[in-house]
Amino acid sequence: MIEVLSELESGILLFIQDYVRNPVFNPFFITVTKLGNAGFIWVVLSVFLLIPRRTRRIGFMSILALLGSLLLNNLILKNLVERTRPYDIINQLEPLIQKQKDYSFPSGHTGSSFAAATVLYRNLPKKEGVWAMLLAALIGVSRLYVGVHYLSDVLFGMMTGIGVGYLAEKLVVWWSFNQKKIRGGEI
Repeated sequence: MIEVLSELESGILLFIQDYVRNPVFNPFFITVTKLGNAGFIWVVLSVFLLIPRRTRRIGFMSILALLGSLLLNNLILKNLVERTRPYDIINQLEPLIQKQKDYSFPSGHTGSSFAAATVLYRNLPKKEGVWAMLLAALIGVSRLYVGVHYLSDVLFGMMTGIGVGYLAEKLVVWWSFNQKKIRGGEI
């Protein structure tokens, strides 16, 4: 079963390389994937949201989600699973960006993108939230396009990101509620 899934995922990456990649799309997807480096675009958006008082809590939720994704995906799961990058296994696969120094599973770019985007989607006006989710999806797809992740890496990164985003939101709401109770003299 695992062998069949591995062959399927390898086939998907080679299909993308052979039939989807082209000189018109390459710069776009390379730029999109770089937006996810170290959660760059999401950190910038989160810091921006910390400035106005009305969005400060959303910015804090997003930063907490990014930290949670970093901890879960990049520091724990990648080192626990130790999955080799696809270009190190699939001889014909040529990555469009420099080879990554960490493990493949799960996709940290996708995890952080969906962690922040989940918070933004759920707490900003839907117009802005939809754009955040679209960008997160594009970053996830870009990881396949540039050849540095398997489909399961991206899908699992998406799932953990969404979960961490929900958790960050719930933690901030819980903390805010308890702070109000403390200030109100109830505790």
